[in-house]
Amino acid sequence: MNIAETAKLPNGVTIPKLALGTWMIEDDVVADAVRTAIEIGYRHIDTAQAYGNERGVGEAIRTCGVPREELFVQSKLAAEVKDNEGAKAAIDQSLETMGLDYIDLFIIHSPQPWAEWGTDDRYFEGNLAAWKAMEEAVAAGKLRAIGVSNFQKPDLDNLIENASVKPMILQLLAHVGNTPFELIDYATSKDMLVEAYSPIGHGKILENEDIKAIADKYEVSVPQLCIRYILQLGMLALPKTATPAHMKSNADLGFDISAEDMDTLKSITAKDYGDASMFPVYSGK
Repeated sequence: MNIAETAKLPNGVTIPKLALGTWMIEDDVVADAVRTAIEIGYRHIDTAQAYGNERGVGEAIRTCGVPREELFVQSKLAAEVKDNEGAKAAIDQSLETMGLDYIDLFIIHSPQPWAEWGTDDRYFEGNLAAWKAMEEAVAAGKLRAIGVSNFQKPDLDNLIENASVKPMILQLLAHVGNTPFELIDYATSKDMLVEAYSPIGHGKILENEDIKAIADKYEVSVPQLCIRYILQLGMLALPKTATPAHMKSNADLGFDISAEDMDTLKSITAKDYGDASMFPVYSGK
């Protein structure tokens, strides 16, 4: 795996398969982390309005010395914004906060506001209204591509059936031990790319003896094995780290997992997120 390896979004926009995630990296230190990642060779950086670090990410993009067009920046619309005017304002705010002329990929962070995660209201109308603002921002050159995060099949169908631009990417929680194959296959069948956040899982997965045994066989770390697994399934991988050594090892993926070992990894269940279970996406709801 070459760190510069890319895939193509449905509209032809090129996207690097390996991204640097910046969740929980504070705004005052994220610029240094992102600049370091770009020096290592990363060209795809993920942030979100909810992370509170778009300013620092934008600073790094502007000051890293690599031409803007060689970098891929994705951010996410705050989960609470479920109206057209609010979404328009939020897109402009992200551009202003980051100091960028355009964002390569903009994603609705969740089908529901975080406080209502797992409830029955799927906010179909609100998501369509926000999506329309994103479509208009693509037409205006503010965004190059648009997608969604944490959407389930009914949420995807709402956009597929009613919007003029179909979702181009689905970002979801996927890793060894918790891979939602049915949803991944459905998104792929609708021409979306799928991007896995938390590809290394959270908490207890690093201690899983079955995963460790396979990693040892390939003489790689558990994180390296987990990222490779995601890429071999045809997804993009979004590991989060502020540690330069981890940035390097996460991108050092010059090995292939055998079909037999892939089957073993697919059959593992590992959904214990430890302290991270307090966050909606890891709560099991």
